[in-house]
Amino acid sequence: MQFLLDGLRSALALILGFDHEFWEIVGLTLGVSLTATVLAAAVGFPVAAVVASRRFAGRELIVTVFNTLMALPTVAVGLLVYAFLSRRGPLGFLGLLHTPGAIVAGEFILALPIVTAMAIAGLRALDPRAVETARTLGAGPLQAAVVVLVEGRYVLLAAVAAGFGRVVTEVGSAVMVGGNIAHYTRTMSTAIALETSRGEFGLGMGLGIVLILLALGVNVGVRVMGAAVR
Repeated sequence: MQFLLDGLRSALALILGFDHEFWEIVGLTLGVSLTATVLAAAVGFPVAAVVASRRFAGRELIVTVFNTLMALPTVAVGLLVYAFLSRRGPLGFLGLLHTPGAIVAGEFILALPIVTAMAIAGLRALDPRAVETARTLGAGPLQAAVVVLVEGRYVLLAAVAAGFGRVVTEVGSAVMVGGNIAHYTRTMSTAIALETSRGEFGLGMGLGIVLILLALGVNVGVRVMGAAVR
């Protein structure tokens, strides 16, 4: 029990004392996770809008593919990105391996299926009369997709939150392609794994507390924004 109390005291000292290394790790994690989530939304939302608003051959196959990819193992994604970005890989010339950009790439791949699949499911459940009315008024495919996105804005917020929650706690891919380099590519999840194994329980616990608070903040934020846009 004393071990836990000592760890908690150390964690609070790091958080409230604004330890530079501690908040540097938090800042990097937020930066790469938010970037990956925004990119996933930028790609996934248009796909979801088209799938939800139009009927075409292969529509259900697309839905099945994205639903399946939601369960992608993080280490498998890390291996894929590593293979592409390593010196012998097709994108090795970019020099992105073991950089924050590589972590963003891995997290983007992890977030995209979640954001897209949840957006598709939510948008398809909307009242179809909105799209039908838009089409009656002469809206084209693109305009109909925009109507779907506007009507489903709360659903899209939830999809973004789910995607962010998936990548902000990701470990496997971040370690493989980021290298867990101090002051450069060390994220909260990789730091927790490393520092706890080294006996730095206070740092690991402090980062864990911040992760929990982030998850709580994201969920509260989505509910507040959802209530505002309804």
